[in-house]
Amino acid sequence: MRQLFVQVPQGYGKTVLKIAKSCDGINLAQLEGTDAEDAIDLVLIHVSNGKVESLLAELEDLPNLHVSFLPTGIMALYPPADSAPHQVKNVEERSPIEVFLSGLQSVGSWKGFLGYAALAGVVVWIGLFTNTQYLLVAAMLIAPFAGPAMNVAIATARGDYRHLWRSLLRYGAALLLTTLVAAGLSLILQQEIPTSLMIEQSQISAVAVLLPLAAGAAGAINLVQSDRSSLVSGAATGMLVAASLAPPAGIIGMAGAIGRWDMVVNGVFLLLLQLFGINVAATLLFRLFGLTSQGTRYQRGKPGVFKLALTLSTIALAGMLVWQFSHSPDLQRSSQAQRANAEVQNVIEEVGVADLVEANVRFTRPEIEGQNTLLCVIYVQRRPDVTLPDAEIQSRITQAVQQQLQADFNVMPLVNVTVLEGNS
Repeated sequence: MRQLFVQVPQGYGKTVLKIAKSCDGINLAQLEGTDAEDAIDLVLIHVSNGKVESLLAELEDLPNLHVSFLPTGIMALYPPADSAPHQVKNVEERSPIEVFLSGLQSVGSWKGFLGYAALAGVVVWIGLFTNTQYLLVAAMLIAPFAGPAMNVAIATARGDYRHLWRSLLRYGAALLLTTLVAAGLSLILQQEIPTSLMIEQSQISAVAVLLPLAAGAAGAINLVQSDRSSLVSGAATGMLVAASLAPPAGIIGMAGAIGRWDMVVNGVFLLLLQLFGINVAATLLFRLFGLTSQGTRYQRGKPGVFKLALTLSTIALAGMLVWQFSHSPDLQRSSQAQRANAEVQNVIEEVGVADLVEANVRFTRPEIEGQNTLLCVIYVQRRPDVTLPDAEIQSRITQAVQQQLQADFNVMPLVNVTVLEGNS
């Protein structure tokens, strides 16, 4: 339920009340007064979220119309008293005009916006440099990427090229500043090698596209849902969007500063994948909830701009996926390492001379003399009925694992097998 104050010249108040009743308005009131010069009628209206757009459309023909719109949820109660529980449960999604205006209103000053982007760069650098996971979470909380991301999607859904251009400018400025801050700190403090967290965060999974799709959908749903209709806060969904963007931006800056261009490529890929994925998912959700190129008090949108922007985003996202799956294992290292780990367990079972205790399978530097190196550190325990020496057990398992991984993956497996002895 939303509350509106409608100001019209004196004599038009009854017309406003009639229009409000036709839109199922409740708890209506009319006051007479004067503005700076003329006599006016001031009408108080409570109307459901879904009727806001149609109400404004009906009011547009009135002369000298002024509308004050309260974007917070209102609990409007009316007789009979025993129907109050049903009245407060009647919650609808926000109207398209409210979603659009709230997106515009979220565009704050450049100083504060860039300040948060710079601070996010500092925090994400500290987290990556010190291998501290919770600092990455802190960087996600303060990174101001959710606002531009959602405004780009709103502008795409609306087909508003001017709003789209301004949102993209803010988007790019924030990401660039975060990247430059991370690079500058690495240069100032003379970082020379990547940290383990940098390597871990730069490795890409085959299902990496699901994160930006989920982030874009969550952000759009949060904006269209009415107040109190969800227990998920805007900060939580904003953090999800930032989770897709803050770590890759930091990695690009830090990796570039130390000359690890392979990690820069991975970071750029991740960043572009997130940008296109978020925009496609959020735009489709906004269109589903009624944001179109034309709306009440909004005539700037162009259907052609919507179609072009969404088509380009979709093609770009598909191109990123083609690039990812045609470059294995370079852009699928995280998933490939997990698959290889499972394959190692199967191979050890087939060899049958020892039981697996633990296997740690991971990619090292992307290129050592042109090879993709997969490091396999394996701990096994000989089976009670096996009398082979440790060296023979190690040799059999090493040979079997190398043959299997070379056959199934485009990698050079370096295998280290340790035979552990239990108490007899």
